[in-house]
Amino acid sequence: MTEYPEQFSFNGIIKIASRTDVPGLNIQREIFPADDAPVDMIHYLLQNSGTEPVYLDIRNNHGQKQERGARGIYLVDMDLNADGKIEILPGKQKVISLMIQARTADESKRILDVKAEKYRRLARVAEITGPLQLETGIPVLDTAFYFCKLRAGESIFRTRGGYMHGPGGERYYAATWCNDQLEYAGPWFAWTGDKLAVEASENAYKHYMPFMGPDYQQIPSSIIAEGFDYWEGAGDRGDAAMYAYGASRFMLTCGDRKKAESFWPGIEWSLEYCRRHLNEQGVVLSDSDEMENRFESGDANLCTSSLYYGALKSSAALAKEFGQTEKAKLYSEQAEELARNIEKYFGAELHGFKTYRYYAENTVLRSWIGIPLCMGILDRAEDTVAALYSDYLWFYDGMLCQEGESTYWDRSLLYGLRGALIAGNVEQTVEKLLFYTEHRLLGDHVPYPIEAWPEGNKRHLSAESALYCRVITEGILGLEALSFHSFRVNPRIPSQCQKIQLRHIRAFGREFDLLVDRKQLTVSCNSVVKTYALDTSYGCVVDLLEFSGN
Repeated sequence: MTEYPEQFSFNGIIKIASRTDVPGLNIQREIFPADDAPVDMIHYLLQNSGTEPVYLDIRNNHGQKQERGARGIYLVDMDLNADGKIEILPGKQKVISLMIQARTADESKRILDVKAEKYRRLARVAEITGPLQLETGIPVLDTAFYFCKLRAGESIFRTRGGYMHGPGGERYYAATWCNDQLEYAGPWFAWTGDKLAVEASENAYKHYMPFMGPDYQQIPSSIIAEGFDYWEGAGDRGDAAMYAYGASRFMLTCGDRKKAESFWPGIEWSLEYCRRHLNEQGVVLSDSDEMENRFESGDANLCTSSLYYGALKSSAALAKEFGQTEKAKLYSEQAEELARNIEKYFGAELHGFKTYRYYAENTVLRSWIGIPLCMGILDRAEDTVAALYSDYLWFYDGMLCQEGESTYWDRSLLYGLRGALIAGNVEQTVEKLLFYTEHRLLGDHVPYPIEAWPEGNKRHLSAESALYCRVITEGILGLEALSFHSFRVNPRIPSQCQKIQLRHIRAFGREFDLLVDRKQLTVSCNSVVKTYALDTSYGCVVDLLEFSGN
């Protein structure tokens, strides 16, 4: 029998509709993972639309692969729940299923109800995509946002170290990283209120705290092996700055004082680590950066110092919430001094653009020059955006890591788009965002942002999807947590939109909706509706304590 696929669809379950060279026989496949077990399933619907019976001979050729691992012998079993000859009468159908499951040698095979698992999968998809429902009037943008919510939220695994959010990509599962999970994904999950994602983020921040010793040795770049080992093969990548930035934003947005107090020592330790690693010019030293020596980063790079600046700003807000006014003032003053030092040390002119060099000896444009803009450092915004969008870096499939090279990673592009929007470059940036979105959602490698090319062959790591979502929430809508109950909204609405609605936001311990146009913001929370005028440069501040029932 030869099969001819004709239609593909995806809503968290891959569906493939095919015709065959057997008269009347059509096949519909549904491919999906089990919700809480290491099992993949393929559900086959065999339909006879002809006038004669169809006879098939199906064999359950049980397959098994095995490998030796840290917890024993790992087995992967493949079983079909049918074996032998079947008859499908005209107008009738048969259902069979293939189950692929992993286990250790001392575990028994799981017996699962495929139909029940399908509904559990759909329920989890709805749980992930229900919060932050975006309506811009631009279908490709709204659809990409939906899928990125799914990709970011589904990459959570039950491990011996608790639930862990991992990059995925057929390689990185029971591990967490200071950049992917702490810096990229954690601040996003705080806005979703998804219980599983929030718990996984808390576990990620928690796993690093035992490494924060009194001698201020660097924390590992990654906690691996289900939380029972670590990796730091690239030295200090600026991981403490990543921790402090991600954790402070996460804790503010969650709005849970008790939870934030438990992580406050880790944030303080990370800020002090960065302070102790300032060089004579007042920027942060680090052995490498999140590119882990794939590209030169000198002994002090723009990413680490920018993240430290962002962490100081968010941590000052946290300290104020804790009543530590002197510490809040200290962190604010340190941030102001660091911004001046970033300008002196990294500010440079390259190809006529008054932008940033990535490190002291850097003489070519790098895509990470957009990161100061994401932190609100806008002194060189206009030329930095122009450099990012110039032919030196921007090309048909994204943004090059470095001019003159062929390598590109989506994470720096997504930081660049977010930073350009924060800097007020709206129309040009949304044009670039839509170009990029159409390529990723509808192009030749879909439907998510990628990690990199050529490394990894454009695998869809999960945290890049979180970064995409943040282009919308922090870039276009300008959402920024200010306290445990308040946030700024500073929207940058493109000409393609009359208004933007974001419903079912679950942050600060509440659920609320936002509707913005170019003049005003409407907030709905606890059946109370309030309207705010928007300042063209500042936006407005929403205090959720003003809504009844809080």
